[in-house]
Amino acid sequence: MTLIDDAFAGLKTNLEITAAEQKLAQSRHVLIRDHIRTRWSLSADFLTGSYDRHTKTKKLKDVDLFVVIDPEGDQGDLASGSGTAAVDALAEVLGTKWSDVSTDETVVTVAYAGEDVASYEVAPAFGTAEGYKIPNGAGWMETNPNKHAEMVSAKNQACGSKFVPLVKMIKGMNREAGEPISPSFLIEVMALDLVQAPLGRYQDEVRFFLAAAVDAALEDWPDPAGLGPDVNGSAQPWERTAHQNAFRTWHAVAEEAILLENEGQERAAVAKWKTLFGSRMPG
Repeated sequence: MTLIDDAFAGLKTNLEITAAEQKLAQSRHVLIRDHIRTRWSLSADFLTGSYDRHTKTKKLKDVDLFVVIDPEGDQGDLASGSGTAAVDALAEVLGTKWSDVSTDETVVTVAYAGEDVASYEVAPAFGTAEGYKIPNGAGWMETNPNKHAEMVSAKNQACGSKFVPLVKMIKGMNREAGEPISPSFLIEVMALDLVQAPLGRYQDEVRFFLAAAVDAALEDWPDPAGLGPDVNGSAQPWERTAHQNAFRTWHAVAEEAILLENEGQERAAVAKWKTLFGSRMPG
């Protein structure tokens, strides 16, 4: 292996969630789910999002949970009300145990200040014929996170288990840059389409993805499950242009790094890659 291959192998390891981090995350989400069950009748509760799909990068934050409300239980009438009312009702339940609770149009966030596991985003949900519906402001939107997870798993298998680490690398790059690509789920959705098996070296695959993403950032990217709104549906034209500019800037750096490698300047190439990945990349 070359010095650059070693650096990317170290990057892959440094982006993985450790056993200790997983244990801490599990203790927190179990506590939250158990508390909600003392107040609400649920038909299911489960992890979702990038943590469940194993595409979450460390340090952990925003661990996603669905709590699926039993339509026959006391909270079943929330299904006929507004999404806002369901979020507010869940926030009231969580507020009886945690002090740092906030809401947005979709979820209730429980924060743990000063800890590696920074927050949990809990979505109240109802089962539907094709998946689930969760709040979307005053209304509701259809989604199926289980379908998303199946698609990522299948893609990862087709790519020789290199797809998930590649997505983590791009997400790590995004986080290092202050997350100009938002939501980060957009990166996953784009990668499902733009990354093609078989995969070669990570440094080459990063460059290939960024090159393809430059123009693709301006396109509509539908919910992979075909249920909810476009993943970038709320992005204004200027925001999509900002996404494009971020991908273009990163791609230019990747091209420089590959050129340095081809010239035999491996240490300079690693240093160039580190401008994208920061301290997560050794060397």
